Amino acid sequence: MSIERAVTAFAGVMVLISVALTQLVSPWWWLMTAFIGINLLQSSFTGFCPAAMVMRRLGVGRGTTGGCCGK
Repeated sequence: MSIERAVTAFAGVMVLISVALTQLVSPWWWLMTAFIGINLLQSSFTGFCPAAMVMRRLGVGRGTTGGCCGK
């Protein structure tokens, strides 16, 4: 799996978890959803992606297409 797809999958899973926690636990979990969105937005402008850095250290392979998270 490429690092770009791994980051996208991770972000999607985290959003779904935060939505579920919002419904089951507390509306304050919307802050987690907002944090994920802000992180994705800043990554698209700056190219800095903390999740990609962590996944690269864990050995997730790089994609051949480049992209913001493949740097």
